[in-house]
Amino acid sequence: MKVLLTGGTGYIGSHTAVELLRAGHDVVIIDNLSNSQVDVVEKIGQITGRPVAFYQGDLLNKDDLNAVFDRYKIDAVIHFAGFKAVGESVEKPLMYYQNNLISTLNLLDVMAAHSVKNLIFSSSATVYGMPEKLPITEDAPLGALSPYGYTKLAIERILGDVAASDAQWNITMLRYFNPVGADASGLIGESPRGIPNNLFPFIMRVATGELKELGVFGNDYDTPDGTCIRDYIHVTDLAIGHLRALEHLGGMRIYNLGTGCGYSVLDCVREFSQACGFDIPYVIKPRRAGDAPMVYADSSRAQQDLGWRAEKNLGDMCRDCWNFQKNQK
Repeated sequence: MKVLLTGGTGYIGSHTAVELLRAGHDVVIIDNLSNSQVDVVEKIGQITGRPVAFYQGDLLNKDDLNAVFDRYKIDAVIHFAGFKAVGESVEKPLMYYQNNLISTLNLLDVMAAHSVKNLIFSSSATVYGMPEKLPITEDAPLGALSPYGYTKLAIERILGDVAASDAQWNITMLRYFNPVGADASGLIGESPRGIPNNLFPFIMRVATGELKELGVFGNDYDTPDGTCIRDYIHVTDLAIGHLRALEHLGGMRIYNLGTGCGYSVLDCVREFSQACGFDIPYVIKPRRAGDAPMVYADSSRAQQDLGWRAEKNLGDMCRDCWNFQKNQK
């Protein structure tokens, strides 16, 4: 298949491009490079030994999208493009609603105009808000806690309505938990611009000396070591989840992609310290408002329907993170 990846030079998009190419698919990327680097395209080719078609363009501009669909016979789209920093979305909600929603509406319009109706959407576990029970299944109540989360919820609703209106659409929504790690080559990984939005980029900045210490928000939660527990998933496992979803497109589907188990903040600190060979200093700080003590997925639906399950553990995630970081020097 020829697969268009929107936001394909980003963290998850680039790793998915690698797995698609390894599986024999052709990849076209459109990205405005607002949160990624163009050299990722060359690195994807270096890892796989296969070329990637790249178009620098913005989904807010329909002309950019039409140019790609006019040039290439696209079979399916994996939609990664979008702003994704929770904190920034609180500070700039209109920017998030405009970018994430309008870009998706433009994409759907152009896909329909070109009779391309196979879509995988990059959603998020943020749509579950504060979970009522664990593990979280796809049928759990939905309720976002930030403008970013609301954009994911809104897009899910839009896609549901589109699928209900026209049986020719095949749409799969993948709700990610916490992607970590890097390709084993060390050539691509997570390089967020500005202030990171999650734990591991902060740990990496401490490991490289960019930050003096890691702030751990709360150590008095009802968890084994008192720190929050999250479901971290290796980005390569996540990328393979997209490949499996592509192979099983049909109708409207929703899947959690996570490991099904949780790791605490201090678990992550200890494992990363082992991976890099020295201790990561940290300091306990007050709890943050809105942090759930534990969040982890029930991914049994993906295992049953797609034949997919996460294979890599926290040690693998930390080792590959550090390998990527060392290659940046």
